[in-house]
Amino acid sequence: MLQHFQMFAAYNQWANRTLYSAAQDLTAEELNADRGAFFGSLFATLTHIVVADRIWLRRFTNAGPLHSALDEKPFETFTELARARQDEDRRIIDWCEALTQEQLSGDFTYSPITNPTPVSQKLGPALAHLFNHQTHHRGQAHATLTALGKPSLSLDLIYFLRQEGRQWL
Repeated sequence: MLQHFQMFAAYNQWANRTLYSAAQDLTAEELNADRGAFFGSLFATLTHIVVADRIWLRRFTNAGPLHSALDEKPFETFTELARARQDEDRRIIDWCEALTQEQLSGDFTYSPITNPTPVSQKLGPALAHLFNHQTHHRGQAHATLTALGKPSLSLDLIYFLRQEGRQWL
């Protein structure tokens, strides 16, 4: 499972880089237009993914930025958001590379933002959730891009494996 999660960390970085590359030339109006995604705009959706990743990484590592809401807006510009995304992708990769099987199989405890009652669970399924959550919201971001008239992106894991992730084939 360690290699599986390391693959997902690298895939995650690739998919985010592809998505952000497609979004970098959008106007502020396009980035902030409500296109019906769960968080409304592309900017808000991408922000939510970064904030949620930081929340989970803090739970996993006890380090990193502290957020108190899933819809926080800590970034004013796309440039700030893109930089934060790159930093979080690097943190995820580095942390996954340092994980041990014992840690992955072990329990950890955290308090959800929506309910302060502590939860204890195995780390592995929570890490799987982090990657699944990103994929879910990246799909919404992709749909928002196409609603803005931008080209469709190939973000499937298999495309990553055939391009940059050949070591996992």
